[in-house]
Order: sequence, then structure tokens, then C-alpha cells
Amino acid sequence: MEFVGRTDSLALLAAARERARAGHPQRVLVEGPAGIGKTALVRRFLRDDTHVLYGAGEEAESELAFGVLEQLLGRDGTGAGAGSGPGVGTGTGTGIGGRRWADAHAAGAVLLEALDEAQGAGGAPDSDDRVTRGPDTPNTSALDAPSTPAPDAPGTSAPDTPIALVLDDAQWADHLSLQALTFAVRRLRADRVLVLVVVRDAEDTRLAEGLRRLFTADDAVRVRLDGLGPAELAELGGGMGVRGLTAQAAARLHAHTAGNPLHVKALLEQEGAGLLEALGERDVTPPAPKSFTALVLAKLAACSTAADALVCAAAVLGTHCTPADAWEVAGADLLDEERRAADVLTALEEAVHTGLLTESPGDPLIRFPHPLVHAAVYHQLGPSRRAALHLSAARTVRDQAHRLRHRALAATGPDPELAAELATLGRKFAAEGAWANAAGQLTAAARLGPEPAAYEQYTLEAVECALLAGDVPDMGEVAQRIAQFTPGGWRSYLLGRLSLFDLDRAEALLADAWHRCDPAAEPVLGARIAGQFAALHGSMSHGAEMAEWADLAIRLAPDDTATDMIRVLRLTGLAMSGRAPQTLAALGPLPDPALATPAQLEELLGRGTLREWTGDLTGAVRDLGGVFGACHGRAASFRVVAATALASAEYRAGRWDDAIVHTDLALSLAADTDQPHIALYCRMLAAQVHAVRGAFAKAQAHARVARVYAAGGHVNPTLWAALAEAHLARAQGRPEEVLTALGPLLALAPRGDLEEPGTVPWADLLAEAWAALGDEKHAVQALAPYEVLATQRGHHGALLVAARARGTLEAARGDTVAAERAFRSGLKHAAHVEAPFDRALLHLAYGGFLRRAGRRTRAGEQLRTARDLLVRLDAPPDLGRCERELAACGLGPAGSAPEREPRTRGAALLTPQELAVARLVASGLTNRQVARELVISVKTVEYHLGRIFPKLGVDSRTRLTAALAADGPGPEPGRPERGRPERGRPGSGRAP
Repeated sequence: MEFVGRTDSLALLAAARERARAGHPQRVLVEGPAGIGKTALVRRFLRDDTHVLYGAGEEAESELAFGVLEQLLGRDGTGAGAGSGPGVGTGTGTGIGGRRWADAHAAGAVLLEALDEAQGAGGAPDSDDRVTRGPDTPNTSALDAPSTPAPDAPGTSAPDTPIALVLDDAQWADHLSLQALTFAVRRLRADRVLVLVVVRDAEDTRLAEGLRRLFTADDAVRVRLDGLGPAELAELGGGMGVRGLTAQAAARLHAHTAGNPLHVKALLEQEGAGLLEALGERDVTPPAPKSFTALVLAKLAACSTAADALVCAAAVLGTHCTPADAWEVAGADLLDEERRAADVLTALEEAVHTGLLTESPGDPLIRFPHPLVHAAVYHQLGPSRRAALHLSAARTVRDQAHRLRHRALAATGPDPELAAELATLGRKFAAEGAWANAAGQLTAAARLGPEPAAYEQYTLEAVECALLAGDVPDMGEVAQRIAQFTPGGWRSYLLGRLSLFDLDRAEALLADAWHRCDPAAEPVLGARIAGQFAALHGSMSHGAEMAEWADLAIRLAPDDTATDMIRVLRLTGLAMSGRAPQTLAALGPLPDPALATPAQLEELLGRGTLREWTGDLTGAVRDLGGVFGACHGRAASFRVVAATALASAEYRAGRWDDAIVHTDLALSLAADTDQPHIALYCRMLAAQVHAVRGAFAKAQAHARVARVYAAGGHVNPTLWAALAEAHLARAQGRPEEVLTALGPLLALAPRGDLEEPGTVPWADLLAEAWAALGDEKHAVQALAPYEVLATQRGHHGALLVAARARGTLEAARGDTVAAERAFRSGLKHAAHVEAPFDRALLHLAYGGFLRRAGRRTRAGEQLRTARDLLVRLDAPPDLGRCERELAACGLGPAGSAPEREPRTRGAALLTPQELAVARLVASGLTNRQVARELVISVKTVEYHLGRIFPKLGVDSRTRLTAALAADGPGPEPGRPERGRPERGRPGSGRAP
């Protein structure tokens, strides 16, 4: 099985190895709990190294003097060729070959000589055993024992290859060996030596104090291993042949095991497909590995009756609860006299002492120390005892949902009354948009439903809620199951919803659902069918039909939350059919996103999108940033669309760092909910922004994903794949590839509203590519209809890009008068356009035209304006073209050196993610608030701040704020300052 993850840790180790190669000895501490993969990491890192000295501590041999040192030096214990060091032949330590060391210092001196000889000879010491012994030998810890071959024989690597000395499981190494190692490491000065000490906890008292100080000092490298992430667990499962471990299941497996690869592998091998089923049921506690369970049950067996009852009751209540609730539930387990003879605090103290529960002063809750401890205790309960404890819990807890959950888990067969209660609560959650909770309640209701009709209805509703929550791991399997149900409106509607990638089948199923539904009698079902028809037409870029069906859905059930984004579909459909300004005017005032109802939040999302399309980028970023900040409770699909819409507006507004952050967030959220297909526009956008930044490999990776989905021939995937590839080709200066990429759109355009100005600009790309290749006829055919439509709409942004393309085309024809007229027309429209990149490309094209016409002074003015815009945007491909045009004019770059190198000062030193964190911190948010805003962990925020502060040379949040404020740009060249969006924090309710 291939090694999984640990990219950052491997990078740290690789950097340490390069420093050691340069003659700067390195001390590296690798720490983490048992089974976390420390030895696997070291093995992966050293797999190509030929010079490895390896030793590992063994708990049973921790008192064996110099036992570990003998492993490092080889069987004769002398260093084989190191000569007779000080004290060799006498002392308290006896090597395997009979040699003795007087003390740890003498032994350390021998180790030093061995390292000297290994470096000086360009190979390891002469003992084959010493050199070939590595992290794969039988001395490896039983928990982490790897199975790959040992390193190669000595003398086969380059002379500058550093020597790697590895001490694994240092907490079990004998004290004299630790002292000898400390002695040797302290005396390394200009040696090509990399010393890796692997330990569970650096504060373990069994480590020699001197060694601990050396390897925790500021100049040592510390690699702390935590659990693998959900995506890495999915990769690990795939490597073990386990299929179907979706993002949702992997996230739950991560929460269950804390990402410990040892436990994950044990569970996957032990449970197989049963584990996937358990991970798919929210109310089911997955099991623990058998070896882990045995350890937990041994502790439980040693507890008193009262402590055992308390721990088991806590397990039924969940991973944490109050002591009072646990003791109340435990009453079902204790006889009256046992309960009178015991008290909760004494039982809790015993449970804490045995390591089965934890408690902290000031924390009202008791907790299990690890989810697997909870699982081990829960699964050892027999059916009768488990049911009795769940019923006791149902009488104890106060939350209605929790009471019903415990009753359902205690049920032994169909229970129509309980099923009805669960369904009622599930529908209540659905009305509030709490889709995951609704799906859980309705699934439980289906399981307890006595009649087939009730089971089918509850299941259909549960599947719909799971879809909206983004928690359907295998849509094909679900569709097959639903297809066996009795024909009806709900069945056909859901099958149509599950088939949106097969447009013909989806349309037929939705038509059947509409035929079977009486909208007057079933307005909610009617609204949901209409909403899916709106989505279907949206996927085909049929704006008018999308708006019509969405409007019908709203009229049928204006308060139905299951038609998520229905108002967005209506507004964008109207805009796609040429009515964006009128639609915006009809919206009227809307509240701040933080105060908006779900329906108003949808309208704000739609308004922000329409503002972007009509050129009001400041208003668009303000609206969409507020929506993104306020939509944490909405369905995953809504959050993906909100993040993508914000990124799109930020891209056009020239805020490319923020756009990169928000495309990354949208794509990760889509992947986390197993819905990558809902983020294809985001893929195109990510390809576009990386392309203009010159990150062609990243752009190509995004375009490649979009192309995979376009293979089905559907309109939207084809559109986004074509545009992703076309923008990449344009940035690379390859007009032939632009034409190849955009070819499919020529066939699609008559089928939808793909030419509406401001929505999906591509006619200018196509016309300029044809012009560059000398085919003026096709260029005119591509551009003329777009010019007519842009003129009819009075859309300044569309007229600007059309004028640029027209000027380029006329220049290619040799009509300099028409070209000059087109470029001047573009400049008039530019005065009304916020988009800095579009303006930069206009100035660049005009300047190039003037330079070729021999008007170098005016060309220089246009090119310098373009250059200033491109520098601020950090657009290397187009900036390079601009610099070449300036050079052809005989003009050097304007401005000072710092202005010519914008990415080497201040905030430009930060990555997009670091910049997003820095801006949010500077706006006054706490680390926890930043984490929530960017959908990352608090530790990740802390990690970024740890890199941001030294990059900017600051040591406090106040100075960070000042540094960002001092680094802010002034007005953009070529337009008034009032036209620029304010700089602020991404994702906020105010304009960034």
C-alpha cells in the first residue's frame, strides 16, 4: 500500500536533509501518539537513502545497557573501522560482540568516530549489519512495524549524501544509550549528519533530560504528527481495496478514530463493508478495533459496579454528557441497594482513574478520552442492557430530538406511533432547512414504519433531505432502490432529481411527476417539481424557461425551503434572457445579510450576481460577501454557489487573491459533500484566475477536471470546460488552442442564452483568436452579433471588450482608421467600467496597435497605463507582453524598483490563503471567527499567523493591521479612486 499524506512533514524533513548535506548537522524530533505513523513517515522519507544508522527502543529491553547503541553501531559494538575509542574494552556496558564501554561518554565517542568515518569515506561504516539496519528491521516497534525493504548496501550513494541516524521509540531506549547519543550529537559541528529521534511524547520522563533539551531547542526541527485528514483516510481506504468511502463517510471515520492510521487500518480490515454501513448511519456508533476494545474492556472489568454503570450510561448518552444525566441513566443498571451504597462522584473518580472518562475543573461535562473508547464500551453492551439504558436516557434527556432518538434505538420492531412522531419532527427540521437532522429523523421513521406505504414515503422524504444536505454517498444505488417503490409523484420527482446528468431522462421523469401531481392539492410537491424543472433549464442555459418555472414554484409554495435557491434561479433566468436592469430595479430594498430571512438571503445572492453581470462590481462584492458570511446554516449547494459567486465578482474586480481563496473554499466544500459536479463553474473560474497569474499547471489541472464532466455532452459542463481551456490558451498566447477550446460553444450558442452580455463573455476571445490567425471572416461572424446585443443592452463592460476585439480585428485587416475608432470607443466605455483586467487588456491592445503604427509616444502612454494595472493585479503573462511592447517602443519600465516588483514587498509576500487570514485578523476578528469565516480549523489559522508575522516583520495583531494598511494601493491608473472597491476582509458583509 502506498504512503498517504504527510506532505508538509516530508517537506520539513527534506529541508533538514538539504541543510545537513551542506554541512550543517540537523536534529529532528518526530513525535506523536502510538499508531499515528511516525515510523512510516521516517521509512518513507529515508526510502532512497543508502546511509542509515538505525536503532529502536523496546519496552522489554529498556534496562539493557547500551542495547540501542549496539543496534546503531553494529554487532561488534565498536563502530567497525572507527578504531579504539576512549575507554573501549572496559566498563559497565557490554557489546554484543563482547566489547565494553567505560561509560556513556566513551560510547558516545565511538559513535562520533563511526559518523566521522561514514562521512569521510563517502560511505557508511564497514559493517554491513550496521548500514543495512533501518526502520524496516525486526527491532521496529510492534505498533508501527513496516514491511518495505531495508536501504541499499553501503558505498552506493554520492559522497555528499548525509548520514541519517534514527532512534525510533526513544521512550523505551536504555538510559546509557540516550546519554551516549546526547554526547555525540552535542559535538556535531560541520558534519553531514541528520539525527532523527522518534518518540510518542517529548515530555516523557523516560527520555534523558539532556537529549530532550537538544531536540526541543529552537534550532531543532520538530515534526508533530496528528491524525490523517478525511481525504487522506479515503485514499488510505482505496489503497486497501475499500471502495465507497465517500467524503462524508471519511469525515465520520476521521472523527471516530482521530485519523489514527493504525486504528483506521484495523477497522477497515476487521469490519469491511459493515464499517461503511455504520458510517452511513448517523445514529449508529461505529465499532472499535478488537485489540483496542480488549484494552478498554480490561479496564472496565476492573471497575466497581457503580463505576461500570456510570461509564456504560455515559456511552449510551454519547461522547459527552453531564455527570448527573449519566448517573440518572445508570439507575437502570443498578439495584436499589447498589445505588444507595454509591455516589456519582466516587464512581466518576474511579472511572477517571482507570482512563475511561475525563473531567476538568470548570467543565460541566464528562467525556470519553477518545471516540474509540466510547465505541468499545457501547458495543460491549448486550441488546437487553442497551435497550434498557436507551429507554432510561429517553426519560432523562430534555431535548425532544434526543428523546426520540433514544426511543428509536431502544425499539425492537415496527412502532407506528413512534415512527409518526419521528416523521413530524423530521418535517419540522426540513421546514427550518436543517436537512441533516431532518434526514436522520425521517430515516429512523422509515425503519420503524409498519406499512410499506409509510416506509416508502418516509424514505423518499429522507433521501430528499439527504440530497439537500449533500449526504448521499451513492446516487446510483439510491436511485435503484427508489425505482422499486410504488409509482407516484414523489417517486418520479426524486428519480428526476437524481438524474440531472441525464437530461432527457430527468425531463421525462419530472414530466411524469408533474402529470401525477395535483398542484392545487399538493402545492409543496408541485413547487419542488417546478423547482427541478427550473434547475433543468438552467443547466441548459435556457434563461426564460428557468425563470418561468422558478416563478411558478415560488407561487405554489413561497415558504418551502426545499426549493433551495429557487429565487436565485428566477433572478438569474430573467437576467440571462436580457432583463437584468429591470429585474434589479424590481427587487427593491433588502436587509443586511446578517438579518435576512432565508428567502431574502437568496434574493441577496441573486442581486449580487446580477450586479456583477451589469458591471456594479463594488455592489456585487458587498452583497455576495455578506451572503457568504451569513450562509453557514444553509445547504451545501447554496454555500458552494455563494462562495463561487463571490469569487467571480472578486475576479472581475481585480481581487484575485480573494478569488483564489473563495474558489478553493467552494471546491473543498463540494468535495467534502461528495458533490463535485455542482462546482464546475468554480473549476472554470479557478482555471481562469490561475491562468492570468501564470500558474499554468494549476489552471490546467482545473480545466482537466471540467473536461471530464464535459464528456457527457451537457451544456453547462461543456461550457465551463471550453472556457477554462480557452482562458488558459489565451494567457499562454496560443490562439489555435483558443479556437479548439471554444469550438463546442458555436454549436451550443443557439440552444441557450450564452451570448447575453455580462454573463459568459467568450465572443471577444473567439474573435481575437481568429484575427490573430488571419481569418477576418470568422472573426467578424463571432463578434458582430455580440456587438449588436451589447449595444442594445447599453452594457459598458461588454462594449469595452467588444471594442478591444474590434480594434484588434480591424488592425489585422489593415484598416487603421477603423481600429483607432474602435479603440477610442473602448476607452470611452472604460470610464464606466470597474473591471481592471479588462481595462488593462484594452490599453495593452491599443498601445500595441499604436506602436506598430509608429506612434510611439502615444503607445507608451497606453502601455504604461496597462503596465501599472497589470502590476497591481500581478498578471505575469500579460505583464510580460506589455514589457516587450514597451521595449519595442524603446521605453523602459516606469516607476521605482519596488513598484516594478510588487510581489516582493508587504502583503504581496503572502500566499492568497495567508492574505485572507491576515485581512480578517486585521479587521478585528478572533482566530475562531476567522476559522469560521474561511471554513478552516483554528489551528490552521494559528499556523498561517505563525508564517504571516515573520513575513511582514510584525509581532502583534495591531502591527499586522498597520502593515496591511500601509501596504494598501492607491487609486488605479486610468480611473477615479471612487470607482475602486474598498479593501477589507473577504467574505464580510461590508465591501472588501
